[in-house]
Amino acid sequence: MKTNVENWQEVINSRDLGKLNAILSEDVVFYSPVVHTPQVGKKVTQLYLSAALHVIANDSFVYLKKVIDGDETILEFETEIDGIVVNGVDIITWNNGKIIAFKVMIRPLKAVNLIHQKMGELLLKFQQKK
Repeated sequence: MKTNVENWQEVINSRDLGKLNAILSEDVVFYSPVVHTPQVGKKVTQLYLSAALHVIANDSFVYLKKVIDGDETILEFETEIDGIVVNGVDIITWNNGKIIAFKVMIRPLKAVNLIHQKMGELLLKFQQKK
C-alpha cells in the first residue's frame, strides 16, 4: 500500500488529474501564496493544483526535503521558471488518505510575482474554456 506522500508524488510525476481528484477531500482547503482568502472545496483546489502542475511542476521541479509527522507532511521544493529559481514549501494535511488542507509558500518575492502572473494567465485560460 502506498503512503500519502507516494500518492501525491505520483500525481506530480504523472500530472494525472484523475489521481489528483482521488486524493482530495470534498471539503479540502487550499491556501495560495498569492490569494488572500483560503479556497474551500475540491473543485477550486483541483483547479489551482492543476494549474500548478503546469506552471511549477516542470522538468526542473524537485522535492529537496520531506518532513512527515503523522497526518502532516511538509515538502520543500525547487524549480526554475523563466530563469528564476523558485523555492517553496507544500504543507499538506491528510485524513484517511485524503488531502484536507494544502498550503503553498514560495520565495523569493521575484518568484512569488512570477508565479502570480503565470498562474493567473493559466487560470484565466481554464475559465475561458468553460
